[in-house]
Amino acid sequence: MKKLLLALAVILAIVFATILYINFALPNVGPPPDIQVEITQDKVLRGKYLSHHVMLCGECHSKRDFSLFSGPPLPGTEFAGGEVFDHSMGFPGIFVSPNITPAGIGHWTDGELFRLITTGVKPDGNPIFPVMPYHSYGEMDSEDIKAVIAYLRTLEPVETAHPESLADFPFSLIMRTIPKPAALSERPDRLDAVAYGAYIFNAAACGECHTQFEDGKFVGPVGAGGREFEFPDGSVLRSANITPHSSGIAHMSREDFIQRFKAYAAPDHVYHKVNQGEFQTIMPWSQFAGMEVEDLGAIWDYLQSLDPVDNYVQRFSPPQIASQ
Repeated sequence: MKKLLLALAVILAIVFATILYINFALPNVGPPPDIQVEITQDKVLRGKYLSHHVMLCGECHSKRDFSLFSGPPLPGTEFAGGEVFDHSMGFPGIFVSPNITPAGIGHWTDGELFRLITTGVKPDGNPIFPVMPYHSYGEMDSEDIKAVIAYLRTLEPVETAHPESLADFPFSLIMRTIPKPAALSERPDRLDAVAYGAYIFNAAACGECHTQFEDGKFVGPVGAGGREFEFPDGSVLRSANITPHSSGIAHMSREDFIQRFKAYAAPDHVYHKVNQGEFQTIMPWSQFAGMEVEDLGAIWDYLQSLDPVDNYVQRFSPPQIASQ
């Protein structure tokens, strides 16, 4: 009996020590870099392009109107945050996108912003929920990250009072183990279409959605689709296979691919009301429609370099089917 109690005490001590370590020592990505971002016209223009049409900062940090197809941002809420990701969408907690106008982050240093974007760690050392693809951003060119920071500094301040995000236990602990130091890279030359396309594909976090995801990790080939996204009404969206297979995008030409995005360049003429049970998507078409043709084409070139994956995806299940 004494041996059993001793073994139990040892196990409890190890568990307690592990929890203490995770809670107080992690995440460990190093201090914010000591940088001062120069706000130039070129940086601001590049940052605006990335924020609106590639990295989609303005799409997640806004309130989206899912009464319309593709849930475009509500006018006036861009970058001011307030979008809620909660249990009704399959999230382990209640996460609210923060205000990233100067009213929300004006007191942050450039280094603190840089670390947050590339590692997911806030100025107070706590992690953010990885619905923001900071792992992808952490592999970008540092100059592109600085351009985004420069652009955010120029936004009109919008005062808000959003509630704090709250992760469920034990994910509140698991979340602390996810951030890792950034692995920054140099943006490839546009002449190297596949490498440049891979860079834009990563910056746009295409793989985050178009790769199967289970139990907190990616489990399928990149781009093969099948990741599930729940809507509050119980319907389920599954991301498309975008590898060059007949069950993916083999039927599309490069021009078809580009025009698939550009068709949403005039959202007032495209977006329509979506009733419960009708096909809906989280794909932010109106934002991606503003991506440069050359960048969309480069993504196509990169996708053609992927191994074709035979994965037919049933894109959407309405509530009555998804719940069965």
